[in-house]
Amino acid sequence: MTISRRTILKGAAAGSAALASPMFIRNAFAADPIKLGTVFDISGIFDAYGKPIDMAVKLAVKQINDGGGLLGRPVEHIGYDTQSNMALYTQYAQQLTRQDKVDVVHGGILSASREAIRQTLRRANTLYFYNIQYEGGVCDRNCFVTGVTPAQTTEVQIPYTMEKWGKKVYILAADYNYGQLMARWIQKYFKDGGGETVAVDFFPLDVSDFGSTITKIQTAAPDMVYSALVGGAHLSFYRQWAASGMKSRIPLASTTLGVGSEHLVLTPEEGDGIVVCYNYSPELDTPANKAFTTAWADMHGAATVPNIHELAVSNYQGILLWAEAVKAAGSVEQAKVIEALDSGLSLDGPAGKVTIDPKTHHATLDVHLMEMRGQKLNVLESFGARQPIDTQLVCDLVANPDDNQQYEIDI
Repeated sequence: MTISRRTILKGAAAGSAALASPMFIRNAFAADPIKLGTVFDISGIFDAYGKPIDMAVKLAVKQINDGGGLLGRPVEHIGYDTQSNMALYTQYAQQLTRQDKVDVVHGGILSASREAIRQTLRRANTLYFYNIQYEGGVCDRNCFVTGVTPAQTTEVQIPYTMEKWGKKVYILAADYNYGQLMARWIQKYFKDGGGETVAVDFFPLDVSDFGSTITKIQTAAPDMVYSALVGGAHLSFYRQWAASGMKSRIPLASTTLGVGSEHLVLTPEEGDGIVVCYNYSPELDTPANKAFTTAWADMHGAATVPNIHELAVSNYQGILLWAEAVKAAGSVEQAKVIEALDSGLSLDGPAGKVTIDPKTHHATLDVHLMEMRGQKLNVLESFGARQPIDTQLVCDLVANPDDNQQYEIDI
């Protein structure tokens, strides 16, 4: 028997949770609650991503309710844990819309989980936020994306590494849609800069032996290696690369390492010097990030602050952006909230400014070029207002509001 995790969060007791059946909490609000639904992999093999996301959701809901709720009403969090079982996403999306009758859903981590629930939520006219870094191309007026897409980061990361290290690159990528598309963006920006891709290798997610690949890289003698590897098995590459002695000879950059706090698993000897570019680092020295990490520590404990990762912050920002849109709309009605989000409404979050692009319903975001050092993501340089230029190539919801698909972006 599968047991789901369902959490009802209201008012000052937003950190309380119940397993399987809801626990309703008395609070000072008299009005009926606004219902926010979530569905994530909080346990199971993807829990390293899902647990901090769940913690971020609880913090956002608590802060909204501590500030008086929305429209004079409390926000009630109804959350389900798929236990990293993809088949449960559709079941819980249906439960959120049919039984729980939520006003919005924030959910999904892997692209497959997004596609498992996106159409269900669209048919139910339930607003959907996918707050995750992904491959781009989703074009759906009911779906808002607040995570970075490939071009937003590689367009600044690759010129930096080419100037620093050279023009010849060897690419390693996970063998599914994100890795395949990211490899093409890496090739594009190297070509645009006068560089050369010497080889591209793809790996299924369960591959953990990279010995022969390291030998191939040594023979090819590139100026650098770009990694779009994903997941726990692929972490073995970084360990084997350092153990082989190649780390001191050929530098590494990654488009994925650290998004789920993977840099904390590697030793400094394995991770130091790897260059990445994302929307967030716990090391960002801004008032908004300091306030966020302080609030996180107050709610979840100071020891958990290093576990804050990109995906947690993008979900935190996504929920607060939705809340601002509800305030601006004066309603939780789907059409009115979409109109508010499309109006140019922005949020200054811990990662920087977040603004929805009305053509794509993806976010214009700040990105930060970073270097791993001492198991930290140290910021080298920040770049403001990077548009989702990859999805803009294929999606125009202003001209085609009924569009509903994920385009494969041809680069």
